[in-house]
Amino acid sequence: MAIYLVRHGETEWTLGGRHTGTTDLPLTPAGEAQAVGLKADLAARSFARVIVSPRRRAIRTAELAGFSGRLEVDPRLAEYDYGQYEGLTAAEIEARQPGWELWRDGCPGGEMPGQVLARARELLAGLPLSAEDNSVIFGHGHILRAVAAAYLGLPVSFCTSLILKVASVSILATEHNQPAIDSWDLTHPAAG
Repeated sequence: MAIYLVRHGETEWTLGGRHTGTTDLPLTPAGEAQAVGLKADLAARSFARVIVSPRRRAIRTAELAGFSGRLEVDPRLAEYDYGQYEGLTAAEIEARQPGWELWRDGCPGGEMPGQVLARARELLAGLPLSAEDNSVIFGHGHILRAVAAAYLGLPVSFCTSLILKVASVSILATEHNQPAIDSWDLTHPAAG
């Protein structure tokens, strides 16, 4: 069993480093090309489930990667709710709240780190556990980090140690019957 984590392609706000949670932005033309670039690698694998965030940037990435008609939209895969920090860059947030750290402090009017980790745990509890069944999850940079932490049984603070580029693929698997990261943040050349 393996769980493939796929971050959506580029949007205007990912280009500018803006926190994009509830704002439902489309992919840029480059983001669409990145999503198409995922198709060849993912088509070579078999997936029992294809689960996707309800945000159109994730859905469109999954469609362009070749999974139209197989998508299970799951609201637990929505990106971190940044509340009052929605649309702001890390520098803008730091100016408002010096020393701010997402995975420690959360977001006023939005979510706290433990809430995001709880969503990730709930999602994982429903995935197939058979050695033959793989799943692919299309989502966002921060929720997918939380999925990895939940899978590994680590505290939410572990998420600060993970980076996910747009249109990247990461693989969670097992090693000697223990949860493990097989690959992390693999990108297609078009993803940069």
